[in-house]
Amino acid sequence: MSMLSFEQKYRVRGGTLLGGDLFDFWAGPFYVGLFGVTTIFFTIVGVSLILWDASHGPTWNVWQISIEPPDVSYGLGLAPLLEGGNWQLITICATGAFVSWALREVEICRKLGMGYHVPIAFGVAVFAYVSLVVIRPLFMGAWGHGFPYGIFTHLDWVSNVGYQFVNFHYNPAHMIAVSFFFTTCFALGLHGALVLSAANPKRGEVSKTTEHENTYFRDIIGYSIGPLGIHRLGLFLALNAGFWSAVCIVISGPTFLRTGPWTTWWNWWLEMPIWG
Repeated sequence: MSMLSFEQKYRVRGGTLLGGDLFDFWAGPFYVGLFGVTTIFFTIVGVSLILWDASHGPTWNVWQISIEPPDVSYGLGLAPLLEGGNWQLITICATGAFVSWALREVEICRKLGMGYHVPIAFGVAVFAYVSLVVIRPLFMGAWGHGFPYGIFTHLDWVSNVGYQFVNFHYNPAHMIAVSFFFTTCFALGLHGALVLSAANPKRGEVSKTTEHENTYFRDIIGYSIGPLGIHRLGLFLALNAGFWSAVCIVISGPTFLRTGPWTTWWNWWLEMPIWG
């Protein structure tokens, strides 16, 4: 099927959430729609604000440019542009762009008559971002608890937050998130290696089929989840990794650790009566 006929098959009207036929349009092979327009708008404004803020900074080195959040003394109020207000506007634009893109994906799913697993998956990533720059700062009472928009400064913020709670590895939600991240890499690494080994046999050998792949795992671990199942498992693992990583940072500060580090949270285990 040529690309042109492929596009003709799926370029159908309807499925829009807002705007109706007025915003049901395409740009070449790409569906735009109302939320495509809002995505472009928020992206242009947000990037322009980043460049404008960087122009007032000491460097144009992309590794060192940093847009800092307001000082915690501003609380949840608006700050002057060059004292964190620009960070607030960029956060609004980033959130607007991410949410718009997710809603555009919903419209595409409605057009194609498919499930919403793609926008839901992207929505978990958006939730992880919003939890860092909106939800947690709201709970903490100051926008200054959000992370700065910079490469090195963002990494420094991650490190500092971890040390702020003495040892972030004792955060139970962090343990769950990291376990899901590693398991995702492991499971999909096994899947990818199996597909490559089956599709790229030694010279003179015939390419293997899906049944050979299933037989391999049945012989190794006694069960094969199947070609569809491994992708469902990968999606489940990846979404949990993103979700629990958001939970781990949200509960660090607002919910717990007003009184101490994560290491002390585990005292409940030592104080159980079974040790008496």
